[in-house]
Parts: sequence; structure tokens; C-alpha cells
Amino acid sequence: MAAGDTSDDLEDQPLVAGDFSSWLTEMRGALRGEHGSDVPCGSCTACCTSSQFIHIGPEETDTLARIPRQLLLPAPRLPRGHVLMGYDERGHCPMLIDDKCSIYEHRPRTCRTYDCRIFPAAGVGVDDDDKLLIEQRARRWKFRYPTPADRIRHDAVRAAAAFVQEHPDVVPDAAVAANTMQVAVLAIEHHDIFIRRDETGHMIVVEPDPQEVRVELARRRTPRP
Repeated sequence: MAAGDTSDDLEDQPLVAGDFSSWLTEMRGALRGEHGSDVPCGSCTACCTSSQFIHIGPEETDTLARIPRQLLLPAPRLPRGHVLMGYDERGHCPMLIDDKCSIYEHRPRTCRTYDCRIFPAAGVGVDDDDKLLIEQRARRWKFRYPTPADRIRHDAVRAAAAFVQEHPDVVPDAAVAANTMQVAVLAIEHHDIFIRRDETGHMIVVEPDPQEVRVELARRRTPRP
């Protein structure tokens, strides 16, 4: 998430999420680790106050140097050196002081790439009762569609998310389909599987065969020599 200086005290006011295709391109780049997410957070701290465990990799030395060691614990099922930062008794990030991130310029990569717009993009809700503030924020985002392609791409992302939830066996780890954030990420990364061009050359959204999706996802996960 990114810092902002706008006020968004009107909690029911729609929030401009940006042009969908531009946002999608930026989000996919963030998921690949090419850059952070540029989220117009304004005064919102929902993701910092929603009982989140924050993953920090061993290579994030600049971040680790600024977080007290006692706030970190080993990350389950990950190699040695990967840690999680928990939250306080209120569900707040311990580095959030006076409603501001005290290590903002050195925050973890997880925070740099987090973007709650993925939920409305994929048409899924937040599946954790502890994250009600994120759910409320996510519902307010409204994308713009300056071209027909923007609408097609958004429809494809939502189709991909719905498909994964309906066919959880198409992904190597079926547990992914039970976590809406992971479903949204998967849909954003692979929505192009659900787009074809018709005989006139126009993009359309399709529903491919589950086996086709399974094979394509496996192919994309295979490291290239």
C-alpha cells in the first residue's frame, strides 16, 4: 500500500480505483515483484489494523533491521529465515504508531504489494471476520472502463475467480480455492486463459475446459530452462 494525503471520512463514498486495464498491468507487475503497489490509501489503515500476519523474507534485511526481534516468529512451512510479524491485542500492526506506519520507507514487501482492490477486481469478498475494515474498504472501490477492452479484462478476471472456486481441483493446491485472497491473486495472474478472439478479432470471455486450465496452470508453474 502507498501513503496518501487525501481525506476519505465519508465511509459510504465510492473510491476511484482507476482504469481497469492500467491497474491490472500494474498489479500483475507487483505480484511478480517488479515494483510495489500504488494504492491511494488516503487516511485508511484497514490492512494495518485487521489482525494480519506479515511475511518477511530473509533477503529483506533493511526491513528486518528496523523491527524488534521479539515481534518476529518463524514462518510455518517456509525455509529457515522466513519470518512473520504478528499483531497486538487490538489486531494492529506493532509498527503502526499514531495511525501511521513507523517504518513506511522500509516496510515489508508484503505491505508494498498489498492492494485491497484485488477483491472487487475478482468479484470476491474478504473471507475473514477479523478483516471487516478491509471488506468495507474494498466494497467502495469503483473501476473505470475507458475502452471495451477494460470491461472484457475485468469480466475475464471475475470469470477466472469464479471458475477456480467452482473447480478447485484445477490448481495444484486445492486449498487455494478456499482462500478468497489467493483466488483473487490467481485470477489476476491467469485471467488471460479466459480471453479469446472471435472470428472478427474482438476479445471475448470464454469458459475453457477444466483440463485445459489445469494443464496451462501446470505449464506456467514449470521453471523454464
